[in-house]
Amino acid sequence: MSLIKSRKRVSDHAEVFTPAWLVEAMLDLVKDESERIDSRFLEPACGSGNFMVKILQRKLAAVERKFGQSDFEKQHYALLALMCIYGIELLADNIAECRANMLEIFADYLKLQESDDLYCAAMYVLSQNLVHGDALTMRASGGAPIAFAEWGYLGKGKFQRRDFRFDVLTGSSKYSEEGSLFADLGKHEIFTPVKTYSPMTVRELAAFHEST
Repeated sequence: MSLIKSRKRVSDHAEVFTPAWLVEAMLDLVKDESERIDSRFLEPACGSGNFMVKILQRKLAAVERKFGQSDFEKQHYALLALMCIYGIELLADNIAECRANMLEIFADYLKLQESDDLYCAAMYVLSQNLVHGDALTMRASGGAPIAFAEWGYLGKGKFQRRDFRFDVLTGSSKYSEEGSLFADLGKHEIFTPVKTYSPMTVRELAAFHEST
């Protein structure tokens, strides 16, 4: 795979893709986290998904080890694995390719058809988790502040979603600094979601995709 798409893109955007061997070596530095189903990863300049594809593959391998004997659990924990990976990308063609690459890995693992609810649910999750925008300005391509969905699996086929603004989340470190005015406050006193949804099934998530 070429590490650049064009010299112009390198010049204009400093776009150079990370080779697969280096991705694997870097993920090995956080091996336990990269193989934990519900660990959250954010790539602020995700390109076409070189890092995120490898993270998803590691998470799905963990799903197979733990839940491979139950189709129901395997499907729902595989979706949770996908839900815990986030990306921001400045270039529209890259974010589209990234979403497609992630969807292909997910669908191949579960042997899904495009008409399956789980396939449509995954498309919806990717549309929320992989954002076309600028990580430096923390704004999406349309100008609105970037917000990410925090997903959780409640069990029995139900997922919880809460949305948080990216600029607020990135400010968390200063609230926990020793000597900060906010150091003695709990996170619940500082960070509140901009929106909380009722628990949703895969079918309901798929319906969100179908309505867009």
